[in-house]
Amino acid sequence: MLTLIELKQTGPEQFLARFDNGEEIRTTLNVVADLDLYSGKAFTPEAYETVKSASGLSKCKQRALRIIGARPMSSRELFDRLKEKGETPENAEQTVQWLNDLRLLNDAEYAAMCVRHYAAKGYGPGKIRSEFYRRGIPKDLWDDALLTMPEQDDQIDRLLRKKLRSPAPERDELRKAADFLYRRGFHRDEIQAAIQRYCDESEVDSYGI
Repeated sequence: MLTLIELKQTGPEQFLARFDNGEEIRTTLNVVADLDLYSGKAFTPEAYETVKSASGLSKCKQRALRIIGARPMSSRELFDRLKEKGETPENAEQTVQWLNDLRLLNDAEYAAMCVRHYAAKGYGPGKIRSEFYRRGIPKDLWDDALLTMPEQDDQIDRLLRKKLRSPAPERDELRKAADFLYRRGFHRDEIQAAIQRYCDESEVDSYGI
């Protein structure tokens, strides 16, 4: 048997439990309350391991709440961040599932938020898909999220006018502008249509770009 010889509060909802075998466990108020921890309480080895595992998971959950409180992220991003911070894969996975169950994590809503953010910054679907991949958003959510993307014609036209420096651009200038728009994630057909609109308004040759 092991005995809890001291239970000391070290911060808001944070506690340090010292046992007579010389070991210490950093734990939380939730664990103290749920497992009825108090100085002088005796534990079997199995009960002691329960305190350790419950404390690790509870601390992981607290860390996760702090992380997502700082900025939104996907389930995969949070899982990776927790592991980077030293949490076990098991605790990280359980914590992510817990937050999803509470709807404090929602990959579909996060994907839609990414669409709005990058569309407002003048990026096209290709760039947004690369962000989905980088942020670990499940692929089965991509198409539905992109359906929320606002009409991009005005955005492309503004970017094109900003990039073109002359009212009668030469072929090379049009090609460079097209490459610029492509790097921002717009489709070739969208770019061609934007160039054609610009050239029609300016009454200049689009050179078939």
